[in-house]
Amino acid sequence: MPFTATVLTMFPEAFPGPLGVSLIGSAWRERGLWRLETVDIRDFSLDKRGFLDDTPAGGGPGQVMRADVVAAALDSVERDGRPLLYMSARGRPLTQARVADWSKGAGLVLLCGRFEGVDQRVIDARGFEEIAVGDAVLAGGEAAALVVIEACVRLAPGVLGQPESLAEESFEDGLLEHPQYTRPRSFEGLEIPEVLLSGHHNRVADWRKNLREETTRERRPDLWAAHLAKQQAKGD
Repeated sequence: MPFTATVLTMFPEAFPGPLGVSLIGSAWRERGLWRLETVDIRDFSLDKRGFLDDTPAGGGPGQVMRADVVAAALDSVERDGRPLLYMSARGRPLTQARVADWSKGAGLVLLCGRFEGVDQRVIDARGFEEIAVGDAVLAGGEAAALVVIEACVRLAPGVLGQPESLAEESFEDGLLEHPQYTRPRSFEGLEIPEVLLSGHHNRVADWRKNLREETTRERRPDLWAAHLAKQQAKGD
């Protein structure tokens, strides 16, 4: 059974979106290397008008998605042991390490909230893990779900075609990726670094390693500190 992503959403028309194009899209539509399913939460409304939200307990602005409706939508899905993820700005940060773990499993079930969010009781009762894709608040969980799914399925065997292309990507070894260049050799007065044209593979590898370390140190001091700690532990 290929990796299967099942999305609980009020807007199934948001999918596949970017998941339907390029190599990831062909791996789904043509080669069956992964699967995508959507469940319309509105279909499980207890109201003939399709409402699935109500006012917040304790007062406040906006609406909250009802626990019973969301639970009914989830309970219609064959989980097959797949993790349950709720896309939430208050969740734990998405990391490449988690993505790598999920990509090795049967897939994911992802819940996309709207309005002020989802009644916490269904999150707790069904065992959802709350996941955030960044320190930003979105209008709904659909864009975040697309990020999680793409991050996972691109790691599935055969999707990208060249496993070695994943080796030096950002986060794979704790460092950010080095910059990339291609033809033309000169662009608006800017040249490809000479070392990349030298043909000396060891020099190229050293240059890329140095750039990865420099970029990580400048842009992500948290990752750099973790990298140094890991190197120190190896030396002990």
